[in-house]
Amino acid sequence: MKKQFNRMKQLANQTVGRAEKTEVLSDDLLQIERRMEAVRFVSHNVHKKMLGCLQGQVGADLDKRHKKLPLTALAQAMKDGSSHLSDESLIGKMMDLCGEAEDKLAYDQSQHEVQIQRDLLDPLNQLAEVDIPNIMKHKRQLAKLVLDYDSAKARYYQASKSVGNQALAAKADSLKDEMDEALNKVEICKDQLSADMYNFFSKEGDYARYYVMLLEAQADYHRRSLAIIENVLPNIQSQQDSWTEQPAFGSPLEDHLKRSSRDIALPVEACVMMLLETGMKEEGLFRIAAGASKLKKLKAALDCSTSQLEDFYSDPHAVAGALKSYLRELPEPLMTFHLYDEWTQASSVPDSDKRLQALWVTCDKMPKHNHDNFRYLIKFLAKLAQESDVNKMTPSNIAIVLGPNLLWARTEGSLAEMAAATSVHVVTIIEPIIQHADWFFPDDVDFNVSGMFSAPSHPASHPGSPGPLDPEAASSLERRRPGSLTGPPEGSESPRKDRYPTQPRLRRQDSQPATNVSALYTVANESIVVRETLAPPEPHV
Repeated sequence: MKKQFNRMKQLANQTVGRAEKTEVLSDDLLQIERRMEAVRFVSHNVHKKMLGCLQGQVGADLDKRHKKLPLTALAQAMKDGSSHLSDESLIGKMMDLCGEAEDKLAYDQSQHEVQIQRDLLDPLNQLAEVDIPNIMKHKRQLAKLVLDYDSAKARYYQASKSVGNQALAAKADSLKDEMDEALNKVEICKDQLSADMYNFFSKEGDYARYYVMLLEAQADYHRRSLAIIENVLPNIQSQQDSWTEQPAFGSPLEDHLKRSSRDIALPVEACVMMLLETGMKEEGLFRIAAGASKLKKLKAALDCSTSQLEDFYSDPHAVAGALKSYLRELPEPLMTFHLYDEWTQASSVPDSDKRLQALWVTCDKMPKHNHDNFRYLIKFLAKLAQESDVNKMTPSNIAIVLGPNLLWARTEGSLAEMAAATSVHVVTIIEPIIQHADWFFPDDVDFNVSGMFSAPSHPASHPGSPGPLDPEAASSLERRRPGSLTGPPEGSESPRKDRYPTQPRLRRQDSQPATNVSALYTVANESIVVRETLAPPEPHV
């Protein structure tokens, strides 16, 4: 009690400046002390935030931590969902495979968190809550011993001033012994504290290493997680790719045909078959817009690969709209990007015979899937044009409304802008191909190529309109690819002399004012008539 009283008295005197304070720590130790206090503060905060990043139960072993992870609960929910849906559902298959992957990721996460706690959290907690506080405890102990020494020294100096009094001299000797003993304790505690502080300073590199170890552990954890995902993704992707029930609209043509094991895209065949049944005499087909809800329903039904389309036979405009939408939503136009320049160059050839030859050569360069579907579609459009006196859809009108959905340039901007920029070129390409469909594609086409649909109950042709070429006439047409547009090689026959015995000549009918002009090439004996069409083209959306 007396020692405590003396400490308080000495501290009060030092506070008001009536007594001197002994400084036992050197400047470098004082600097280490300030650094140590800052390190303790930031280490405590980092430890707290790092604990917040862990999702498992802190301090639990590997298995218990794994069971408590949210990722484990997600994996279990996926597996339960898979058992409810069964393997007949693609969602069920995906949930089962992904659930297994998520469970592996959860187990790897629990391993990562156990490692983080062992190698980083525990050492940081030891530093912030044990090692540095122990050093600070020694510092406080030294402060008390210094107060004891200063108090003993002050009392000794006070007693030593009384000379001639034997009792006071004896007391001074006792106080000197007390002062020496206090100084000895101060030196011992100071040496211990200095050793601890210098030891802390020498280990600062080790403490800094903790944060590097955190990033290394995270990098290793993410690499393992990535390896788990990369190992399972090919199997998941193959399962998904093997699933045939995938949307046709917006999918690449080749992918859709491969998944469905078809030669002709389902939306193309289905729409053509329905139009052959009920739409060939419909006025303004492909030009008149259908109801949005009806069109959306038909597209959804076709995406499901259903053949139950009886509800749509009564609305040929919705069917025509669905066919246009399918062609427009292809990632690459049916007539392909890489042939765009060749198509436009072919349509710009001045000579009519050579122009048709150039178009045929370009058509022959199309990939097989694109060529087969283009041939199928053109043969149907040719049938539709045969009914033009009833449906008003001449080859020119068909080319105007449907052409921009078959070919567009690979340029920036909206689809409408691209269509507007290329519509004139496309019309001059598509129109002659429709007019001469049996010359470009001599063989007959079985429109019900998959057998999923019933054949049309009535002929598509209209009395008085020209029908397709018979096999003998078709076989008589020469299908030679020209080696040069200047003339055939020596010893070979000239191309298409059986259809065009003389050079076609152009003449223009100017009886009507030209507003929106589209070139309509109509072969009549030896001439091609270019006439003007007043009907504005349907905007391509």
